Amino acid sequence: MRFRFGKNWKNYLKSVTENKIDVALNSLSKTIGLSDFTGKTFLDIGSGSGLMSLAALRLGAKVHSFDYDMDSVEATQFVKTTFTNEDKNWHIEQGSILDNDYLNKLGKFNIVYSWGVLHHTGNMWKAIENSINLVEDNGMLFIALYNDQGFFSKFWKAVKYLFNLNFVTRFLIKLLFLPYFYLFQILFDTVYGFKPFKTIFNAQNRGMNFYHDVIDWIGGYPFEVASPGKIFNYFKERGFILINMTTTTSVGCNEFIFQKIS
Repeated sequence: MRFRFGKNWKNYLKSVTENKIDVALNSLSKTIGLSDFTGKTFLDIGSGSGLMSLAALRLGAKVHSFDYDMDSVEATQFVKTTFTNEDKNWHIEQGSILDNDYLNKLGKFNIVYSWGVLHHTGNMWKAIENSINLVEDNGMLFIALYNDQGFFSKFWKAVKYLFNLNFVTRFLIKLLFLPYFYLFQILFDTVYGFKPFKTIFNAQNRGMNFYHDVIDWIGGYPFEVASPGKIFNYFKERGFILINMTTTTSVGCNEFIFQKIS
């Protein structure tokens, strides 16, 4: 049982603008710590909407994007067709991070990027290990993985399972949780001095919008988690150093940038 991420992305792309692309580009540049990707090869594992691949391309990288979900592959291709002149430095195809035969054909990359993907594969640790093998010596790996919050993680795993069980449970989960997330965000923006509805009506980090981000969260299944310490030790044992880390105290994603030491 698997959430149809690609279907959600296709629906989201109807609202994509150059402004949202700029948000994604600035987010990627700031996250990686480079304003120019010229001469770099960039691998987008689980390309989803394709916005981050497009951002890497516009920053100067030679980009390879793949996704297990064929709808996501089509969404990424739509972005390429719509916002580039079919640039030959961007290659898109269907593939799985769990498929060793496929991965062996890819080679290695200067920057390997995977935001919020590996924990949805059904075999997170194998997906992480396979991602490591795609990083060039002295290259960087950026991953975002769900934070382990114990009971709360188990609760959300149950919610996600029910969301994908059938159309009745999906409707009920939306009915229950969409108002919760919207009201919470409005209160948050108000309490912290932002304009009410600011977050809801503006592009999110990485160019996403609020509604599709919420659907992605409550529907995202399979679902696995890991603590920051466990991820740090895993990479340290495999010859990587931590360049930067952004952690959360919620059930959202921890972000890591590791560099492979030759």
